[in-house]
Amino acid sequence: MSSPSAVLLALALLAPERPFTELPYTPGLDPAAMDRSVDPCVDFYAYACGGWQRRNPIPPDQSSWSVYGKTATENFQFLWGLLETAALKPDAERSPAERKVGDFFQACMDEKAVDAAGAKPIAADLAAIDGMRSKADMAKLLARLHLVVDGGMLFGFGSGQSFENSEEVVAWVTAGGLGLPDRDYYVKDDARAKEIRKAYVAHVEDVLRLSGFPRAKAAEGARTVMRIETALARASLTNVERRDPKRIWHRTPMEDLLKGSGSFRWSDYLAGSGAPGSPWLNVTEPAFLAALDRQIAKEPLAAWKTYLRWHLVRASAPYLSTPFQKSSFAFFAATLRGAKELAPRWKRCVRWTDAELGEALGQVFVEKVFPPSVKGDADTMVRLVQAAMAKRIDALDWMAPETRKAAHEKLGAMRNKVGYPEKWRDYSAVVVERGDFAGNVARASAFETRRQLAKIGKPVDRAEWGMTPPTVNAYYEQSLNEMNFPAGVLLPPLWDPRIDLAPGYGNTGGTVGHELIHGFDDEGRKFDAKGSLRDWWTEADGKEFEKRAACVADQYAGYTVIDDIKINSKLTVGEDIADLAGILLAWDAWKMATAGQKLEPRDGLTPEQRFFVGNAQWACANQRPEEVRVRAMTDPHSPPAWRVNGLVPNVPAFAKAFACKAGQPMVREEVCRIW
Repeated sequence: MSSPSAVLLALALLAPERPFTELPYTPGLDPAAMDRSVDPCVDFYAYACGGWQRRNPIPPDQSSWSVYGKTATENFQFLWGLLETAALKPDAERSPAERKVGDFFQACMDEKAVDAAGAKPIAADLAAIDGMRSKADMAKLLARLHLVVDGGMLFGFGSGQSFENSEEVVAWVTAGGLGLPDRDYYVKDDARAKEIRKAYVAHVEDVLRLSGFPRAKAAEGARTVMRIETALARASLTNVERRDPKRIWHRTPMEDLLKGSGSFRWSDYLAGSGAPGSPWLNVTEPAFLAALDRQIAKEPLAAWKTYLRWHLVRASAPYLSTPFQKSSFAFFAATLRGAKELAPRWKRCVRWTDAELGEALGQVFVEKVFPPSVKGDADTMVRLVQAAMAKRIDALDWMAPETRKAAHEKLGAMRNKVGYPEKWRDYSAVVVERGDFAGNVARASAFETRRQLAKIGKPVDRAEWGMTPPTVNAYYEQSLNEMNFPAGVLLPPLWDPRIDLAPGYGNTGGTVGHELIHGFDDEGRKFDAKGSLRDWWTEADGKEFEKRAACVADQYAGYTVIDDIKINSKLTVGEDIADLAGILLAWDAWKMATAGQKLEPRDGLTPEQRFFVGNAQWACANQRPEEVRVRAMTDPHSPPAWRVNGLVPNVPAFAKAFACKAGQPMVREEVCRIW
């Protein structure tokens, strides 16, 4: 017989979703999320998150479910209400931002109009692909397609900071051209990889049929796509290789790019893209471009028409009629990641509005939920974490004075962005029409592509944000030497001003420390205070850092992800270093913030225990096996459980807080320590 709590949970999951009129409140430390039957010294993740895992089964439209994912969904449900209101208000009562996002959302929610349009929104582009008379036409057409679909079709072209001079924006050409999440899916020979490739070919065939190909031609076309993509995958760097900045920085004179290609007309592509002229650019993977040129010469025109058709429809499918949406879901969400149902329309529409008009939507969000007091608290926390880092730099006994001085210079120059941009992006050039959802997406995408390309040759805009305000995440940008904390990650349960500071500093303080350390991890340490790629370490200090980083990598390489798959610590080492040093900085900052205060136990936990439980509960999660396998290949983060259980054994204060003894799993005899 089901327990009352299980029945209530089932009813809650079956209840129809409604927009939120206000954000729900979950405390920054949730005692109900814990499982106190578990010994924290044996499995701290289960101790901190066992209750949460039991009470939070994965929703059918998700491949994983976590505190971050749940918080993001609650933000979306609140934004749903704001967008519905914005869509229904008379124009005279709407701000420009409300008008833009309200009409975009309304067009998306008009599923009858979307279904009635079928594949018409991409009919002109499909006709242009079919109309190519020779491979010489490909470059000009691709420039047009790259404006409105993802830039991974064959390759990516955009703008980015120069690694040599971080004040300069230059053109970047990146490897691309794949439909599967990573190049390893094409080259691995295990049973799961073969199964995925077989399912992928079947999916490509299905999509090509939906786009108008007869069955036999679609089957042949799917094999063609797989052949081309496999060749491109074999020529691509691995995700571990791309972590080395020197592997993806190749200053290339424009003349060399134009002359180096015998099959692809780069002059036509560059002219068609509308990008400003430039004497040179960065080619991240020269070997890939050479292989691409050989493939263009090798494959017949008909093969490239099929390839381009597939990628156009693949990128457009979520915005087209129901058959396209369901086919895309069936492979990319269900087969690859284990999701059981397509997300409800409202959720997809909020996500797309945030993706295409994020700062307009962010204005509406911030006005409702992010008061100046919360921004002020976050600013204070960031300053204390930075002060803690300064003290740790001074305390390092293995670092030479000249390296220490450069480290302080980098820390002092680090810029912090908290909550939302100082100046909101102007979307007035984006035409949004009710009844034309796919067209709205295409116009918004073209606006953003042109905005990015227009940066080439101009000074870096250091005020720009790379995430939207509702986003439940944070990031460090090495070329800007800055940390970014959107409003969405500074709300309960991640940062909770209603309770004591211990959980908040453990959770959000750990996030701040984590992002700061990305400026000093195995990759970030190669960039200087201005964000340029420059070695500011003495040779001896660099070797000592690598030895200490290897301690972290060796530790995590021993952890099992699923079945016989171990953590690829060469991929995750930067995030693992940031997790470890981040919690140490958060601990120091919390001690500074509460100096002189008498701290009392709460919820049966000492203040120190509350700090560590708060730090762990951000990572509470459930994941489907398919999702776990995808992330093991592609995600630079370790699995949630190991981001806790791999972390605390290196923190002696944890063992002291929970009275752990030598030999227990959460205690290491020799801890890994860098910062």
